[in-house]
Amino acid sequence: MTARPGPGVLAAGVITMKYGRFRFKTKAGIIFSMHDIPNRIADLLLEVEATLRISGKWDAYQPAQEALVSSQPFCFDTLRFEQWLQWIFLPRMKQILEHSKPLPSKSSIFVYAQETLHKYDPPAANLLTLIKRFDDLIAIQSAARHH
Repeated sequence: MTARPGPGVLAAGVITMKYGRFRFKTKAGIIFSMHDIPNRIADLLLEVEATLRISGKWDAYQPAQEALVSSQPFCFDTLRFEQWLQWIFLPRMKQILEHSKPLPSKSSIFVYAQETLHKYDPPAANLLTLIKRFDDLIAIQSAARHH
């Protein structure tokens, strides 16, 4: 017998809840307003930057322009993953948030990050957690757009 999601349950374990006139979404015990997702993403991006800086993986100098315009996903042929985060991902997401542009409809950064980063390196483990949280927030935002 397969259990079916009841009313208010969205994809991937996202549950809608109503509190007074406010509607909230929750996933994995985290409750927030859908309008709060950009703020949560902004906070998360700051944590990613701080983690890169604290772990010594933040570059002082920008790579050559050719390295930044790779046609490969994550510029894997020209940059380390941490460099891609610093020089491509963080600036693009900052621009999206600052100009209130639409967030991506999906994100699969975690899968690549998991393959690339050393799982037993404590800063990498923290980075993986943050990237997973980013992918989850994008998935929740996307699910809400479809409902």
